[in-house]
Amino acid sequence: MNIGIFIYNEAEVLDFSGPFEVFSTPSRLCDETAPFKVFLISEHNTVVTARAGYKVLPDYSTEEHPPLDVLIISGGVHASEMKNKVVTDWIKGQSHSVKIIATVCTGIFFLAQAVQSLSCKVTTHWEDIPDLRKMFSRLTVVDSVRWVDEGNIVSSGGISAGIDMSLYLVSRLHSEDLAAKTAHQMEFAWTRNT
Repeated sequence: MNIGIFIYNEAEVLDFSGPFEVFSTPSRLCDETAPFKVFLISEHNTVVTARAGYKVLPDYSTEEHPPLDVLIISGGVHASEMKNKVVTDWIKGQSHSVKIIATVCTGIFFLAQAVQSLSCKVTTHWEDIPDLRKMFSRLTVVDSVRWVDEGNIVSSGGISAGIDMSLYLVSRLHSEDLAAKTAHQMEFAWTRNT
């Protein structure tokens, strides 16, 4: 399965690096062919400067990347990027073709902006919940959970919650056993929703 993670300037580092690690680790653990191919996507295939000056070279641009099974939209400083019609149009287009769109932290703002008809349960970083409710009243914003699964839309709280959500996605897309082995390999205490 192709897992594309969308990044942009001022993206939160762990919002994309955490899921990247989760989806790349199973290739070291499986006897079979690697179940996931994960890569970074940005608007342009040029260096992206994430939070705190962390520089990353994405694998693909939004114009040229392999077909995706799962799109993960990372959070970060999103206000100006949300107004980028090229990005929101691309996200909207992906929403019609991917099996799952997952968001970490404020990544849900991108999805809600791009897909105006989106009306489901979601979550985000606790600090951004009031703004999400105010800006997108059609969403049912849930707090005090690590992630929310609404079928083809899965959203998580901030930063480390994105790792928890990604491990959950591994369990959903492959197996609980592989997700547990991945968490163990990463020495990560996987927090599941209760």
